[in-house]
Amino acid sequence: MAFLFFPSKGIFLSSFLLCFAILSLGAEARRSPSPISSLISKELFDSIFIHKDNNACPARNFYTYDSFINASKRFPRFGTTGSPATRKREIAAFLAQISHETTGGWATAPDGPYAWGLCFKEEISPQSNYCDSTNTQWPCYPGQSYKGRGPIQLSWNYNYGPAGKALGFDGLRNPDVVSNNSLIAFQTGLWFWMTEQKPKPSCHNVMVGKYVPTQADIAANRTKGYGLVTNIINGGLECGIPDDSRVNDRIEYFKRYATLFKVDTGPNLDCAYQKSFQTVA
Repeated sequence: MAFLFFPSKGIFLSSFLLCFAILSLGAEARRSPSPISSLISKELFDSIFIHKDNNACPARNFYTYDSFINASKRFPRFGTTGSPATRKREIAAFLAQISHETTGGWATAPDGPYAWGLCFKEEISPQSNYCDSTNTQWPCYPGQSYKGRGPIQLSWNYNYGPAGKALGFDGLRNPDVVSNNSLIAFQTGLWFWMTEQKPKPSCHNVMVGKYVPTQADIAANRTKGYGLVTNIINGGLECGIPDDSRVNDRIEYFKRYATLFKVDTGPNLDCAYQKSFQTVA
């Protein structure tokens, strides 16, 4: 940080004290508790993700409670909107979705398949580099892959570009930061959750009851509830398919976490009869 020197010592001193105060406030903000820490303690977080640091998990020791809590400070409306039950339900829904995206469990896994999550931090054996070359607003950088990374498994250049711009990193030139920095990883997940990308509403607005369906949504049977969140995240591949195993997996995670948070799940858990928004996370 550069300081300007003025003839008056008093003016310089005042400027110095002002800068010192700003730095002190920034440090205090980093130390201050997150609004959601009263709803999800480290003990609850650890009981949700019993096996995230298992030796078999490639993301072992990557997804920490502190990183999640600190990332949430960047999005102060997350888990703070509505009644206590609504707030808890939103956090449970977010954690359930990222658990499916980063799972690690299997049918006979210890403690059951839904006691596993946050096991992977990047997509294994991606089928492409996830570059949409038709998107000129967020052009792909040569040699980079926009495969799934982080808790929401952020994919495609049209997500990495705006996420990086919003969070302060170069998502197009350096997408690997999402799988190398735990704080940024959680921030990208929360960025996707909180950000409306028309015609999609934000997952946040859906879970806190602020979603207002358009005529197109009504025609597509996109009803409010957890199923619509799945549609926002990966509807192009999973929705409109009755009894889809991937959708069921997301639902079962949510049921377990809602129980741990001592809230109900709300209605419309699946998207079996919804038309998708096409594009995915």
